[in-house]
Amino acid sequence: MRIAFALLLGFAGCAQQAQPAEQPAAQAPPTQGVRVVRTYPHDPGAFTQGLFWLEGKLYESTGLVGQSTIREVNLEDGRVLRSTDIPAGLFGEGIVNWGDEVLSITWQDNVGFRWDRRTFRQTGQWNYGHEGWGLTQDGRRIIMSDGSPILRFLDPRTMQEVGRIEVTSAGQPVARLNELEYVKGEILANVWQTAFIARIDPATGEVKGWIDLRPLAAQNGGGTGEDNVLNGIAYDPDRDRLFVTGKNWPRLYEIDLLPPAAR
Repeated sequence: MRIAFALLLGFAGCAQQAQPAEQPAAQAPPTQGVRVVRTYPHDPGAFTQGLFWLEGKLYESTGLVGQSTIREVNLEDGRVLRSTDIPAGLFGEGIVNWGDEVLSITWQDNVGFRWDRRTFRQTGQWNYGHEGWGLTQDGRRIIMSDGSPILRFLDPRTMQEVGRIEVTSAGQPVARLNELEYVKGEILANVWQTAFIARIDPATGEVKGWIDLRPLAAQNGGGTGEDNVLNGIAYDPDRDRLFVTGKNWPRLYEIDLLPPAAR
C-alpha cells in the first residue's frame, strides 16, 4: 500500500466523515516536531537499514545486494570501527541486540542471522515466510516489521511468532513500517518514503502520535526518493538520547521531541 502520509491522513478524514452520527469519529493523532541537540557525521555511503545503541556503542546495518553489512560505528566522527558482510547475494535489513548477540534480517530472502556481538562471527540463522524490514525488542520479545501494517512479536530463542498487532492511525492501517526502535514503552517506526516516525502503542497498534522530520530530510537531499529516505532510529536509555539518520545521509542527529502542535 504505497500511500503518502498526507494521503493517509486524508483517507482517515474521509473515513471519519463516513461514520454514522452515533459513532464517535476517530481523532487524528497529534504531530510534533523536533529540536536538534547535536549533529554528527554519518557515512554517506551507508544505505542504512537498522540502528541501535548499546553500552556506549552505535551499531548499524546497511543494505543493497553486495553492500550489506553489520557495523560498529564511532558516534563522534561516523568512522566504521569494525564491520562484517552479510552472506553474498543477500539484501540486509534491520538489526537488534539480544543478550550477547546481534540479530539481523534480510529483505526478500526469508532468512535471518545470529551474530556474536563482540566478534561479529555468525553463530546461527533462521527462516521466515514474509519480507523482513525492521527489528527491535521490548526486553521480552523481538519485534519485526515486514513493510505491511503488521508488526510481529517473536520468541527470541526460537524466532517463532508469538503475537502480532495491526498498526492503525485514526482507524486506518499504516503500511510501509520500516526501521523500529522501542523507546519508553512505545514502538517508534520509520514509514518508508516519508519523513515521519510513528509512535505506536505496542498493546493496541494504535499510532499515538507522529514525529515530523521533514526539516532534517530537507537537509539531506529531500528524503523523498527511495535512496535517501529517513531510516534509522537509536535510543540511549542511560543518557536519554534519541538519534535518527537516513539512507546515504551524511549526518546523524541527536534530537529532542517538541510538544505536539496545537490543534
